[in-house]
Amino acid sequence: MSPLTRSPLHDRHVALEAKLADFGGWEMPIEYGASGGGVLAEHAAVREAVGIFDVSHLGKARVAGPGAAEFVNATLSNDIDRIGPGQAQYTLCCEEATGGVVDDLIAYLHGDDEVFLVPNAANTAAVVRRLSAAAPAGVTVTNQHHDHGVLAVQGPRSAELLERVGLPTGHDYMSFTVSSWRDRPVVVCRTGYTGEHGYELLPAWADAPAMWDALLAAGTGLGARPCGLGARDTLRTEMGYPLHGQDLSLDITPNQARSGWAVGWRKPAFWGRDALLAERAAGPRRLLWGLVALDRGIPRPHMSVLRGGRQVGEVTSGTFSPTLRVGIALALLDAAPGDGEAITEGDEVTVDVRGRPARMRVTKPPLVPARVR
Repeated sequence: MSPLTRSPLHDRHVALEAKLADFGGWEMPIEYGASGGGVLAEHAAVREAVGIFDVSHLGKARVAGPGAAEFVNATLSNDIDRIGPGQAQYTLCCEEATGGVVDDLIAYLHGDDEVFLVPNAANTAAVVRRLSAAAPAGVTVTNQHHDHGVLAVQGPRSAELLERVGLPTGHDYMSFTVSSWRDRPVVVCRTGYTGEHGYELLPAWADAPAMWDALLAAGTGLGARPCGLGARDTLRTEMGYPLHGQDLSLDITPNQARSGWAVGWRKPAFWGRDALLAERAAGPRRLLWGLVALDRGIPRPHMSVLRGGRQVGEVTSGTFSPTLRVGIALALLDAAPGDGEAITEGDEVTVDVRGRPARMRVTKPPLVPARVR
């Protein structure tokens, strides 16, 4: 077995008594000990104050050369012509034949000749390989996974925290600025995965520890906490944000996952276009819904969803919602169930929680109001 890759902040996590686990081949903090208070306290910090995450496991890739943006637009799903330099865009890398999702990622447009991509950790090599194989002459695709750390500062007091350490905060949602911190370069992005006002910082790999230390020190009095990937998961599930490998995959298309808003349907070309257009015209056979528990059951991935004793789908993501104080889930439900009655918002279903039926209400995400602006 290959050893797990470690973030530039690994020693900091150990010192903070983090519970570490394998995440996409990286040894990352799931939650913290006495310093963080566990998933519930970390989740609350993001919703009420500010949380600081190490997400350096996220991929980083640079597409550069004449026509780089045009090339990205002809391969990835969203229409990069809708944004301009200094803006970011959620997009999908789809499989050509089926429209299944190889990965979802954020594209940062620097200009016509440069796009910076942030894919998921486990899929970075696959995305870079596919783009490299298709790149025209003069366009290079470089895996920069270990060139940058990534720190996410999320929550209603996130701007105040960044201002305390001298970082810019005035830019719009889904935009970024190239700045400096202690005379070192850093990209400050108005992005995140929690549903709260927040930022993602991309310092050089070697600069990440000092920036982490400064943020924690400046967070004194703001209610700031270090937060692990456990809280990141409960936060994103409350928002209905999909996780690749669970709610999006090679077997789950953007149409099925309600991610069609991230597809440039009028573009003449992108990977998976024909398959996705055909599925869209016919109607996807299943759709991603949110579920909110009506009793004590906590849904988990792969649990069966039933209506009237008949299976109508499967949970893709499930957890306890610290905000709602009940179990919640994302689930792929049949668009045309065998009982002939379409599933609609407000319907009641049951989830088989280890042999016990748990009542759930069908709803459209987000399950908790978003405050990203």
